[in-house]
Amino acid sequence: MKFGEVLSRSLIRQYSYYYICYDELKHELEDNLQKTNGQWSQELETTFLESLEIELDKVYTFCKVKHSEILRRVKEVQEQVQHTVALLDSNTPPSELDFEILEEELSDIIADVHDLAKFSRLNYTGFQKIIKKHDKYTHFILKPIFAVRLDAKPFFKENYDGLVVKISQLYDIVRTSGKPIKGDSAAGGKQQNFVRQTTKYWVHPDNITELKLIILKHLPVLVFNTNKEFETEDSAISSIYYDNEDLDLYYGRLRKDEGAEAHRLRWYGGMQSNTIFVERKTHREDWTGEKSVKARFSLKERHVNDFLHGKFTVEEAFAKMRKEGKKSIQEIENLEALATEIQYTMLKKRLRPVVRSFYNRTAFQLPGDARVRISLDTELTMVREDNFDGKDRTNGNWRRTDIGINWPFDNIDDKDVCRFPYAVLEVKLQTQLGQEPPEWVRELVGSHLVEPVPKFSKFIHGVATLLNNRVNSIPFWLPQMDVDIRKPALPTQIDIIRPERDSSPGSDIGSENGDEDDEDDAALINAMTNGAPGNNMDIEEGTTSYGAITRAPNVVQSSSLGDPQTMPSVNAAYYQRKIRHAGNQLTKRYYTTVAFFDHYFNGDQIAKIPKGTVFDTQVRAPPGKTICVPVRVEPKVYFATERTFLSWLSISILLGGVSTTLLTYGTPTTMLASVGFFITSIVTLIHTVFVYATRVVNIRLKKAIDYEDRLGPPMISIFLILSIMFSVFCNWA
Repeated sequence: MKFGEVLSRSLIRQYSYYYICYDELKHELEDNLQKTNGQWSQELETTFLESLEIELDKVYTFCKVKHSEILRRVKEVQEQVQHTVALLDSNTPPSELDFEILEEELSDIIADVHDLAKFSRLNYTGFQKIIKKHDKYTHFILKPIFAVRLDAKPFFKENYDGLVVKISQLYDIVRTSGKPIKGDSAAGGKQQNFVRQTTKYWVHPDNITELKLIILKHLPVLVFNTNKEFETEDSAISSIYYDNEDLDLYYGRLRKDEGAEAHRLRWYGGMQSNTIFVERKTHREDWTGEKSVKARFSLKERHVNDFLHGKFTVEEAFAKMRKEGKKSIQEIENLEALATEIQYTMLKKRLRPVVRSFYNRTAFQLPGDARVRISLDTELTMVREDNFDGKDRTNGNWRRTDIGINWPFDNIDDKDVCRFPYAVLEVKLQTQLGQEPPEWVRELVGSHLVEPVPKFSKFIHGVATLLNNRVNSIPFWLPQMDVDIRKPALPTQIDIIRPERDSSPGSDIGSENGDEDDEDDAALINAMTNGAPGNNMDIEEGTTSYGAITRAPNVVQSSSLGDPQTMPSVNAAYYQRKIRHAGNQLTKRYYTTVAFFDHYFNGDQIAKIPKGTVFDTQVRAPPGKTICVPVRVEPKVYFATERTFLSWLSISILLGGVSTTLLTYGTPTTMLASVGFFITSIVTLIHTVFVYATRVVNIRLKKAIDYEDRLGPPMISIFLILSIMFSVFCNWA
């Protein structure tokens, strides 16, 4: 869809005067180019830059004022919540209605945060589009210059994490009527071995804030230290992945070999963190009866180098723990066994730091209850730590020290860093056998907000991207990184809905039906925004679908740009009202038919595929690379292959027996007829042995190929039919 149309359809009613006037800027650019026959002058450039500056100041000021308003409202609600909770033990405790009113107020604030985030993203895209158009047609390069102005007024860089944490805490208190669930914040994080069913998804930056706001209405943000205010570095997680020059661990994890390991060192917060977790992830095939497991223990940062080189022994590492006696002897012995195995592997396989991953994590979970845990990793970045090209980036240390958590790491060479374009959502469920996950979770993972990417790995992606010249096999998602994952929005039960408010008395005076006025207003606003100066359709610049918010009075909901059934035309409200108030079925059917054709010709046309469109559904690997698709091979696969081989072998023996019988006991005519069955038996035997040998080799190599035998059954059937016909012919003749 053209961006101008996206902008016009995505306008929020209350914010309509504060959007970038994209079409006014575009018309100004085109008119000046036309007047000067394409000769763009410095004077015109200055005028255009001033117009851009005015628009930027308008958007930035509105975002700043609106953000301050939201902060003020959150502070007021916080005071109200504290006052209400304090009354729980008084003689006049608050009622359920008091908490419902507070919940409505928080839901309204959530809708405001959602709208402001969408407003910021859409306006930022508008500035990028108009600058790109300017640079293309005027040959004056404005992008780097205006980038400085955008950084000076960074309305699009607003971080809502602190706000989300605060709203989540308040919403959890209100939702539970002042009695939030308490428990261990780690909720299983202190276990050394923990198993979960995990599914992973990509989230486009346009949908990150909306996704957080949706989740916090069902699960609170998990805060490990509730005694301090939230700071940005509290959510930072860094990991150093280790491997050798042959990248054995990379290929093992890529192929999902039984027992494949990943070794990493992880810390939380900034570089000053003194506690380093040494972790080992082990992949287990399902047929083994075991689950993939992550095990870890902690070390002080000053001991890490010596431990990895074998100078700091396992006994020294756990001497203090044994002395304090805070853990049982069995737990300490298990940790010592794990540390011994990791240290031995590090030394034997000559593992060294290869890739660092950094991200800010927002985790959602009920304290003390790990049945549903959702984490969202944003600002995901992978950085090279290896010395395979002769450049020792760590200077002999266990990690490089020239970077910390200063995302987006502008001080690093572009060839050494990979800034992942999406956020990564992980849904971790611990459910009993046969138990279904919550309905809202199923709706969330099936919505337009997420794109499922099974078995996505930060380690694998980092190595395949940063060390591309050293790897021959790449993960299946890598060739698809340039595909836009945004999808048309479909209405769901989890959409962010602004609570309906009762209208003031007398609001319906002068109209027979208050709803009719609301619908007329909605239709008028829709028509005005589609025709208002500065927000018309952009006829030149195309893009893929954008998330849009359409607003009826007092309601905020997601709507689809790609579904003709959910994107109405300008006259949709009029026809819906006529259908609802139709006096009889004939009139109702008439208006339903007219509305259908009106939508078809005037509504959204995205779903109609242009003539001549060619779809390329095959994912191709770059030259010199192969795409590795993990294939799960269980022992029963080998047994099934053997059974198939023996079944075909029995058919071959049966045909051979028929041929031998005819040859031994038959007349000269039947002896001639036995030739056909003999040839069929030999062909069946040869083909069966060839297919069985080929399948066994491919299964052992875990090749993701088509194992169906397309040639064998029809070929044997044809030979058998010909043999029978030849036998009948011989006896008939």
